[in-house]
Amino acid sequence: MGLLVSRVLRCRDSSLLEPQPEAIAGASYIPGSRKRKRNSLEELATSSNVHGPQNQRMYPHQVLNYIYWKRVKISSNDAYQNLFLDGHDSDIKIRALGKTWCLHKVFLCQSGYFANILKGTWRESHHGVINLIIKNIDTRSLHFVFGALYTDADLSITPLEVPQVLAAACLLRVDRVIQQCEGIMKETINRNTVCSYYLAAETYRLKAVKTRCFEWLLCNLMVHPSVALYKEVDLKLMYLLALSSDLLVMQKEIDVYTTLKIWMFLYLNPCWNGTMKQLLQHANNWLSTHMAYVDNISFLESEEGLIFQPVFKKLRFQHIICDLTSTTILEQDRLIPMAWLSPIYKQQWLTLLRTQEYGVIGPQVINEQELEECTMRCGTMIPKDGRYTWKWSVGRLGFPLRVTFTRQCVILRQRCQRCDGSACHNHIRNVIFRITLVCFDSNKRVTFRKTTGYKILTFEYKEEQIVMKLDSDVLTFPMCIFCNFLFVNLGNAENK
Repeated sequence: MGLLVSRVLRCRDSSLLEPQPEAIAGASYIPGSRKRKRNSLEELATSSNVHGPQNQRMYPHQVLNYIYWKRVKISSNDAYQNLFLDGHDSDIKIRALGKTWCLHKVFLCQSGYFANILKGTWRESHHGVINLIIKNIDTRSLHFVFGALYTDADLSITPLEVPQVLAAACLLRVDRVIQQCEGIMKETINRNTVCSYYLAAETYRLKAVKTRCFEWLLCNLMVHPSVALYKEVDLKLMYLLALSSDLLVMQKEIDVYTTLKIWMFLYLNPCWNGTMKQLLQHANNWLSTHMAYVDNISFLESEEGLIFQPVFKKLRFQHIICDLTSTTILEQDRLIPMAWLSPIYKQQWLTLLRTQEYGVIGPQVINEQELEECTMRCGTMIPKDGRYTWKWSVGRLGFPLRVTFTRQCVILRQRCQRCDGSACHNHIRNVIFRITLVCFDSNKRVTFRKTTGYKILTFEYKEEQIVMKLDSDVLTFPMCIFCNFLFVNLGNAENK
């Protein structure tokens, strides 16, 4: 016996599928008469060719029960074609979205939504037609879910159709289709589906799918930027991404600002079509033109920019204004309110003075909850196998930290080139760091990931330490290396 009949038999509660004769109505009921037309299901029950109960009324669930015990096999393909698509022997009609489906109560009972209706708890149970008022679901998706009730096999569905089908399946409470959608979503997350999947998973509480989508975005938003992707990211989602210390940042914190700027441009200009190479220049030109007509306020203080304030507030300005080039970009764009930047300038200056005056050696305690909002995020691409060395620092508040990558390990080294009044005058310094290595396949999926977790290192002048050992056999290229750093005490690093 197939799974289809097994599922239907679980719905054979008499209160669910055997209404009293006076309550029967629908396609097989003649209004104003107690006489009922015989359908093929009843003919099967009373036919002399079937050696079963005779001369008594049999309802659909009784027929299926009889078939089960006699081991008569029903093809789910036949049920789908003859009963669902062709509507043979229908005993109930569903009207929704301008379309009518001729269906069968015995199959509809697999839907938790219709099971309640057919139990008689709702008034609609006494009519042969149920009218549904549905929003945000299309006819194709509703048809798909109805059809799934008539077959053992998973019906074909494309990834772009999944969110709508999931919405219909959740409305009708068809668990098997919900599980099918969840499985497809987990396996087909990409830049074309990730945002719609995330929204659907959030709406219908598919926690595992939502987590996978968010992780995909953390890994790909800046590493594999896309105009189409940026157009799909809404305000709430971008807020969460900008906030996270797990966002894989290419280059430096100023590049997070740049990403938000071009995303905002696309949000306000959704019809813009161009390439990623053209995007920044067009965004800068648009912002410059807009601000030419605005005096005394920043763009985020204007009526058009107010909705973006929560997102931009999550930028870590203490790691942006630490070099002249980045600070100049902020000043020229006039995107950020000066009321936000002035306290940061003051705090950074006081931090520098304290470091010089008291010989502060840096953070000494790891508090991951606080680090989530405070660390400097940076990253770079390792194009092919070899030895690479570069420098990351936080201007005069930190110290030049040289990073060396080889196929066997990652090395950090304190390298002070000048100490004339800078924070690195004290040669013994602490730094909190986290290093993450990530490899991607051609579909932008993570194939390898390794992290040190947050750690504290104490450096003496020119000292170098191995911070991550690597297995050369599992590395593939190109590879990305991302770092989170905190060079000063948390109390001095917070963006207030």
